[in-house]
Amino acid sequence: MFYKDDRLAIFIDGANLYAAAKSLGFDIDYKLLRQEFDRRGKLMRAYYYTALIEGEEYSPIRPLVDWLHYNGYCVVTKPAKEYTDSMGRRKVKGNMDIELTVTAMELAERLDHAVLFSGDGDFRPLIEALQRRGVRVSVVSTIRSQPPMIADELRRQADNFIELDALRDIIGRPPRETPQMQDET
Repeated sequence: MFYKDDRLAIFIDGANLYAAAKSLGFDIDYKLLRQEFDRRGKLMRAYYYTALIEGEEYSPIRPLVDWLHYNGYCVVTKPAKEYTDSMGRRKVKGNMDIELTVTAMELAERLDHAVLFSGDGDFRPLIEALQRRGVRVSVVSTIRSQPPMIADELRRQADNFIELDALRDIIGRPPRETPQMQDET
């Protein structure tokens, strides 16, 4: 499905890819991910989309965002919206679908192949629009998790579905261990 002379761009729905990899029990090595898709074609751009919670002293995603910026990714962020739901639980909302869609459509005329790292069914119309412009679309997500992390309609619309678990040995690394407290006896 990939050709060496393809002009290629990758679009990563950060929260979605993180959840899919976590459900499979591994972390993504973004340096290896970029190298893998650079090898598969002429990688024009690698985009990473995520919402950031503002006002927190430390954000666990900040080191990743900074690393991606310095290592060839175009990072697109926006402030996440915090709210309290009807049950009194604190929720964070930070959907990046529109930003990803706009960028993909702007680049469509300069691409042969788009690779979407997301299982979100809301992206089906984007895939359809890119295909109408002659762009092949591969979707990377997983059906091996319980429940599957990819919407069936997204998988059916894509020209190519890539099972994230099949990329584990190429772009994965073991999940980071959280330090265990030592028993002082």
